[in-house]
Amino acid sequence: MSHFDEAGVAVQAALDGGARYADARVMLRRSESMTARDGDVEDLDSVESAGLGVRALVGSSWGFYAVPDLSDAAARSAGRQAAQIAAASGLVAGPEIELVPSSPVEASWASECAVDPFGVPLSTKGDLLVAATAAAKSAGADLAEALYQIWDTRKWFVSSEGHRIDQHIRETGAGLTASAYGEDEIQRRSWPSHRGQYRTSGWEIVDELDLVANAPRMAEEARALLTAPLCPSGTTDLVLGGEQLALQIHESVGHAIELDRILGWEAAFAGTSWLDLRRLGSLRYGSELMNITIDPTIPGALGSFGFDDEGTPAEARDAVREGIWVGVLAGRDSAATAGLSYAGSVRSDGWARLPMVRMTNVGLEPGPHTLDEIIAATDDGVFMDINRSWSIDDRRLNFQFGCEVGYEIKNGKLGRMLRNPTYTGIGPRFWQSMDMLSSETVAWGTPNCGKGQPGQTGHTGHPAAPARFKDVRVGVRA
Repeated sequence: MSHFDEAGVAVQAALDGGARYADARVMLRRSESMTARDGDVEDLDSVESAGLGVRALVGSSWGFYAVPDLSDAAARSAGRQAAQIAAASGLVAGPEIELVPSSPVEASWASECAVDPFGVPLSTKGDLLVAATAAAKSAGADLAEALYQIWDTRKWFVSSEGHRIDQHIRETGAGLTASAYGEDEIQRRSWPSHRGQYRTSGWEIVDELDLVANAPRMAEEARALLTAPLCPSGTTDLVLGGEQLALQIHESVGHAIELDRILGWEAAFAGTSWLDLRRLGSLRYGSELMNITIDPTIPGALGSFGFDDEGTPAEARDAVREGIWVGVLAGRDSAATAGLSYAGSVRSDGWARLPMVRMTNVGLEPGPHTLDEIIAATDDGVFMDINRSWSIDDRRLNFQFGCEVGYEIKNGKLGRMLRNPTYTGIGPRFWQSMDMLSSETVAWGTPNCGKGQPGQTGHTGHPAAPARFKDVRVGVRA
């Protein structure tokens, strides 16, 4: 049997069990990660898993069942179980679930990959991490850590409507952190971000990051932060680097526009949302420079795919256009409930988890400026970059972020380094204060987005570039 056949057996069994719609996913996933610390390899993890998950829709309820067995008998049993669970759940009265239309398609899709990450010898990978941490230690770091993570995922999707889709997605990323110890605190600097950089690509991204060459600078900056002055407290113009702005988008936009949160269906980990569907198309979310897209078609971005886990083809759409909220991240059922005509943002992190609304690539379109122009146009402000801490309320509205490094801006020039920079704000007020935005966009990858119960880890992308925000409260200590 092919994997399409196994998924088809599960779907047919669910239909025979009373489902009016069913879909199934066979997934094979291989992952590998390595961590080095202070010139030695500390951890190596390698995991392989295979299984089948099937959804069945009966009346007002979904049923889901998964098995780590790809035999005909196991697939048939999983389909029957999913239908039984849906029927049992439907005993609690509720409106019948509808799905927005999805044209059946037979297709294959694969992400770009120039260098197969699993084809690179473990010794080469280990030597790289060891060399990077050794370079940071030699330059003065008290603690140096480096890591890489890689995933190879194959999916076969079949639905009762006629979908037959297979996908092959390879994801790779790496990063380095250098820490310096002071009498009362620890400072760190990370390259290229606090968790590394990740893409749907091969080992070529790790080569591009050049961890060894950047390690000494991270160590030197971490040590310099120990004696740098504290970020001043007050209200000032704030310039954010692209990596920090990517997290700002993730937390205060991406989670807020997830339709299941807006509808109150989902509240785990990241809470609900302050957004009200009655204001979709009219609510001012930010300034006219704020153009946020939902775009899983970006080549190489971590949230890219050919089809989501409901078989909906990847398509770019607006979430915010010239500051006005115009779109959401949706699935076929949540979109139908909300009266919308599109879906395309449903994924799971494995065969054993129910697909749910997840971020794809949610990011800012480029602006008309450069970072140099933004700095030159700022008389008095603070530049902050690389996230160190984040906190946001359960409606994705009030937030406080800390960054690894800050720099004073005086008379259009970067000045002295600042220690422990923080800023705080309220989502729409903050975004409405954005008055300059760079064109120097990078699609930052977030490999650790948590959501759901049981918990799922999502891989998302966030195109972002440096931007300026007016009159922001910085230097918050509490």
